[in-house]
Amino acid sequence: MATQALTQQNFDEVVTSNDIVLVDFWADWCGPCKQFAPTFEASSDEHPDVVHAKVDTEAEQGIAAAANIRSIPTIMAFREGILVYNQAGALPPAALADLVSQVKALDMDDVRKQIAEAQNTQN
Repeated sequence: MATQALTQQNFDEVVTSNDIVLVDFWADWCGPCKQFAPTFEASSDEHPDVVHAKVDTEAEQGIAAAANIRSIPTIMAFREGILVYNQAGALPPAALADLVSQVKALDMDDVRKQIAEAQNTQN
């Protein structure tokens, strides 16, 4: 499965309407981004049940700002519309495969419970 470009127009819909979405924030001038691109593409082929999406931070500065992107590449993982992973830096193939496995294995009821508890603690 090929990667999908995310824009201001489709970002929210893609993230909320798919079970698992990995997002690669990148730019054309970024050497590490270009080196990571084949790894991300290969992961999309290995995991057709996971949406692999890319945000060009130059073309989509609004998304990059909203996501508080300070360094690229940055990888984010969303599960059921909830951000469950956010880290700058390219991942080697084995680490990206491990991330996908961990996101698939998450107990989302537990994740939602932890979020609710954290919100209650802040109030």
